[in-house]
Amino acid sequence: MMNVIKVNKILNLVIILVIIYFIFTFINQQLKLNSYNKDISYYSTQIEELEEKQEELLATQDNVNSKDYIEKVAREKLDMYLPNETVYIDINK
Repeated sequence: MMNVIKVNKILNLVIILVIIYFIFTFINQQLKLNSYNKDISYYSTQIEELEEKQEELLATQDNVNSKDYIEKVAREKLDMYLPNETVYIDINK
């Protein structure tokens, strides 16, 4: 009789430990899944932004040899102007 009680206590202890292990493992896996989902969201956003930038660059590449684009770059980045063109400088800037 005493032996049966000891076996039952040990069995109960083992069952409780196994349940605790499964709960701990489940929580740990959920935390990893949440982390992976955040990573997926971050990288998806990055991919979308880079695809938009790629589209802009491709549009610029198609436009780079046009006269309007060359004139725009010459004016904005090189401070070049057409001959006989009057340039006004805003001193308030």
